[in-house]
Amino acid sequence: MRFKNLLLVVPFLVLFACSTPEQKPSFVYTNVNGYTIEGDTLRQFDTFVVWEGKFYEVGGEELLDKHEGMEVVNGEGKTVLPGLIDAHGHVMGLGYQQLQVDLMGITSLDETLQKVKEYAEANPELEWIQGRGWNQVLWKENEFPTAADLDEIVSDRPVWLRRVDGHAAWGNTKALEEANITKETEDPVGGKILRDTNGEATGVFIDRAMGYVGSVVPEPNESEQRLALQKALEKMGEMGITSVHDAGTSVTDWKHYTDFADNGNLTTRIYSMISGAGETFDELSKDGPVNSYADDMLSMRSVKLYSDGALGSRGAAMIEDYSDDPGNRGLLFSSQEEMNGFVLKTAGKGFQTNIHAIGDDGNRQVLDAFEYAINELGDEQRKLRHRIEHSQIVSLDDIPRFKELDIIASMQPTHATSDKNMAEDRVGPQRILGGYAWQRFLQQGTVVASGSDFPVEDSNPFYGLYSAVTRQGHDGEPVGGWYADQAMSRMEALRSFTLDAAYAAHQENVLGTIEEGKWADFIMIDQDYFETDASNIWQIDVQETWVAGRKVYSAE
Repeated sequence: MRFKNLLLVVPFLVLFACSTPEQKPSFVYTNVNGYTIEGDTLRQFDTFVVWEGKFYEVGGEELLDKHEGMEVVNGEGKTVLPGLIDAHGHVMGLGYQQLQVDLMGITSLDETLQKVKEYAEANPELEWIQGRGWNQVLWKENEFPTAADLDEIVSDRPVWLRRVDGHAAWGNTKALEEANITKETEDPVGGKILRDTNGEATGVFIDRAMGYVGSVVPEPNESEQRLALQKALEKMGEMGITSVHDAGTSVTDWKHYTDFADNGNLTTRIYSMISGAGETFDELSKDGPVNSYADDMLSMRSVKLYSDGALGSRGAAMIEDYSDDPGNRGLLFSSQEEMNGFVLKTAGKGFQTNIHAIGDDGNRQVLDAFEYAINELGDEQRKLRHRIEHSQIVSLDDIPRFKELDIIASMQPTHATSDKNMAEDRVGPQRILGGYAWQRFLQQGTVVASGSDFPVEDSNPFYGLYSAVTRQGHDGEPVGGWYADQAMSRMEALRSFTLDAAYAAHQENVLGTIEEGKWADFIMIDQDYFETDASNIWQIDVQETWVAGRKVYSAE
């Protein structure tokens, strides 16, 4: 292929700033320290050609002469990786997080309350004070908070704060009054209201019990929804995320996604999981799976279901009692018969079915449901690449079933390093061997697709890569890593955030590597991921993010 004789050397920070959605960029990017995965090996390169938004050739400087006349971008020797794919995030949740009080990582109840107070004082026009991210496990108190705690700082307006994992929420007395919560309010199936010794609600609601207050919280209006999506896209671009698997898309979300895509404003690819097997699925599945929309910027061929709650709130369903809470085995959201029916409904219409499972009983229920679907609907089910989202605490007897049933383990490395201070307390020294067990899955040939579960965890994928490689917190603890035998190599970790994440979305032929014929999704970073000390991985900064050959983020 030959091009115009005119050679334009364009500064790499401003290239194609004026491109329109209809134009598909073509250029040569050279002088880079490039890495990509090729089969089971790591390939290095210093030059690549993008033609009409896709990778055309990858190699060395000889490509400059071969494609004389194309625009040239000088990477100044910086490291280039394939665009990172977050296999499990909540796009709108990330956006709303930017619009509410962020309580992530705060290490005491007093500091949490102070931040809520400051936010409420700074936003007197808000009818409700909302936020997310509190985690009592990080507090020295290590106890669930109460409505009375919040009443001391905000008593004139309802306050509603989701826990970091999204499986518990905390409200003040005003919020409980708005929802008409009384001593007689019953626990719903799959949920629990925490109560004091007199049976009164303390202010914390677990899993489906959150719906009592959640149902009276005003819905964001359309302008707020669109702003949240824009904020999420900006954040993902900054983090080097070129594609995300949205774990729970509503009808309204899908409307906004398609509108943004139609107008050229969708800067991160979204692989949508329809939220639930109920009315939302009935509406969005009318015309069957959407395998590709707007040049692979969008697809909707999967569904997100839930089997249980979370480990931190002891809502994850366990086969035996929690080690630190005798008599409590967590919560299954559905019976086995109901779960089987959900899977038959969604998978029977040709949708990949991705099911949240944290506890070993939750994981077993989901495996049983997938086995039932294969028996009822046939081996064609395996081609749908069903997934268990989180696959967090799995019985050692059940791990081989992932391979037997061709189930993808969709996992989040930062969950291990966030949970390491409490996970073994919850499940004990034997069951923890099946927890966050990345190598047990990889060594048997199970595909592990990595994500963050933002906004439950930070959206920065380099935090996930660091956790996968070191099994340590950012403080370097514990020395040598927590159950370090389950750590991934740097290549395994990168693959789980690129090619294997693409595979988990049926997109391995168009995304996941810097390879001829695939969309030109790539990032430039400020350190060499493969050469820097492992302790530095979480501190790697993204300099540029490119999607389909267009720069969607620049640190400059």
